Amino acid sequence: MDHITFLVAVVIVTALAFDFTNGFHDTANAMATSIATGALTPRVAVLVSGILNIAGAFLSTEVARTISGGIVDDTLVSPAMIFAGLVGAILWNLVTWLAGLPSSSSHALFGGLIGAVWVGAGSHGVHFGKVADKVLIPAVASPVVAGVAALVASYLAYKLSARARQDSVTKGFRLGQIASASLVSLAHGTNDAQKTMGVITLTLISAGALGHDAGPPVWVIGAAGVAIGLGTYLGGWRIIRTMGKGLAEIQSPQGFAAETASTTVILTSAHLGFALSTTQVASGSILGAGLGRRLAEVRWGVAGRMVLAWLITLPAAALVGGLAASVVKHGGNLGTAVIAVVAVALAGAIVAASRRNPVRADNVNDHHEVTLRNPAPPHVGTAA
Repeated sequence: MDHITFLVAVVIVTALAFDFTNGFHDTANAMATSIATGALTPRVAVLVSGILNIAGAFLSTEVARTISGGIVDDTLVSPAMIFAGLVGAILWNLVTWLAGLPSSSSHALFGGLIGAVWVGAGSHGVHFGKVADKVLIPAVASPVVAGVAALVASYLAYKLSARARQDSVTKGFRLGQIASASLVSLAHGTNDAQKTMGVITLTLISAGALGHDAGPPVWVIGAAGVAIGLGTYLGGWRIIRTMGKGLAEIQSPQGFAAETASTTVILTSAHLGFALSTTQVASGSILGAGLGRRLAEVRWGVAGRMVLAWLITLPAAALVGGLAASVVKHGGNLGTAVIAVVAVALAGAIVAASRRNPVRADNVNDHHEVTLRNPAPPHVGTAA
């Protein structure tokens, strides 16, 4: 316990705070389509997802090892750098949550860490080869693979059930969605909770509490699982609305196809140690499922905004993480305190702004609030 200094404790708490934001930011990945199709009620959906996220955290630690000993040089990293990187990731998560954009919490974390380590230790502190192999390539490939799989699965689902009674098809696929959405939640815990485990493990390694290349201790696994589970239970209703109602008109066969495709891609990547974005996978699956039904409406404007958010997430978080690391590096403990105060103030302002137009479990499926631009007036009248 001698290695657990006040700063290390602050970093661990901050990492768990990020994990919490990751939970409510990414609830939509598992449950948006099931909520949109009525397979699960909103409150039941987030409860099931939260429990399974906790369970998923205990299934694997490969992604955690990628974070703690892969993308940055753990011999050059300090707890202060990690703190600065987490600040960048948390603030980006909150900004995109306020906007209802399903951006990548994973890439926010990677970007914050990369920016902070680059400023704090120099460019040689970042393993850019590992970043490309384990982060960037999966970021491009995973939504495409998931989208194609969901497209084919949706097409086959409608083809095979074409002659069946519509109410029977809907009921059957809604039941299937309960299982498939649950598997996405389990897979999300397996992938995303590990990222916080990796950050805490990296912090403990940098402080000398663990040896190099060590895996996450059991208490770290449990804490990360509980934090992401609690965040998931709160429900990121804004992003659930965007993915469930704003991206495409989803029926139960498409929801089942999208969730099954997402689960397959996420679990496969977690086994291989790829720290991919579950948000991108789920979004790609929903788009593919939308295209898999003839005459289905896909809102390409929403998709374009999402892709733009994906492109800027990593560099934006890296910029904030780098600025925070610069203040911490030159200001020492005072600089760390300043960054902490500023981060809390900004987070509070974002939460306060969200209350002006609240999205809750009881209005998450309202169609009229999904619009992305002001609708045209029904007629042109004269000025009053």
